[in-house]
Amino acid sequence: MIGAVDIGGTKIAVGQVDRNGLLLSQLESPTEAGKGYEHALVRIEEMLRETAKDAGGQMRGVGIGCTGPVYPLSGEIGDVEFLPGWQGKNLVADLNRIFGTSVAIENDADAVALGEALCVAGKGRGSLIFATVGTGIGGGIVLNGQLYRGVDYSHPEIGHHVIDASGPRCYCGAHGCWEVLAAGPAMVEWFTSQEPNGVSGTENLTAKKICELARGKNELASRAVEREAHYLGLGLANLITLFTPELIVLGGSVMRSLPLFWDGIWKTIAANCGEVPFEKTTLASASLGPDAPLIGAAQVWQHRFGGNGRTS
Repeated sequence: MIGAVDIGGTKIAVGQVDRNGLLLSQLESPTEAGKGYEHALVRIEEMLRETAKDAGGQMRGVGIGCTGPVYPLSGEIGDVEFLPGWQGKNLVADLNRIFGTSVAIENDADAVALGEALCVAGKGRGSLIFATVGTGIGGGIVLNGQLYRGVDYSHPEIGHHVIDASGPRCYCGAHGCWEVLAAGPAMVEWFTSQEPNGVSGTENLTAKKICELARGKNELASRAVEREAHYLGLGLANLITLFTPELIVLGGSVMRSLPLFWDGIWKTIAANCGEVPFEKTTLASASLGPDAPLIGAAQVWQHRFGGNGRTS
């Protein structure tokens, strides 16, 4: 079995996953990043030992999915906004020293992409893109069965490609990038801008609530869904035109309402993918559910070491 570690800004999850991608045991703990890296390292070690004991097996290796920029070859953590003081720390080297086993790390979205490639929808697919749409937009790209890396082994930020240069400014510095137009907060911002005094049922408004209102035939919510589908479709059309993938897997909180957006997404794709066989790309909902981060983390190890404990 493979030890799996998922590090986020609010919590750290740890588990044990078998070679078929079955999660055998798991624990989680608040990240408490302010207490420092060493505090987190001790907690991760404790949880790995406890989950291995609960699963009743021997841990062959450890895979890690971590938020923010990481350096997969060196194992170092980059400048992660949610992990102050962790920059330059090397979780791969530290867990290798503690457990005496091979360890691998990737960005958390890349980890989930690898996990989805293991699942039924992704099996046998040479090219797969995972896109998660929630508070932000991120994802990972698998081409020819291998995780795609950019220059300096960097992680592609698919949520920040520009789809409307006249659009609103994003924190990334660009105007009209995919995230600022199609992530959950963009739905909420547009809805409230159209109805600043609010309508019945819009207290503590979220993208999820807008989708619920649309199902109830609320006219403004239906327009918000139509707009969201258009911008989702534009971003996906660009990914299809650039990569012509066999499969795009859609996850994240907004994509739990995918049926609402489905027709609008495909209408936009069809109108903007005239030079590639877009109809041969399959769109599918993420299939791993809440276990995705840990199953993906285990796949980070499998992908790196090929099940042999040696770099492939």
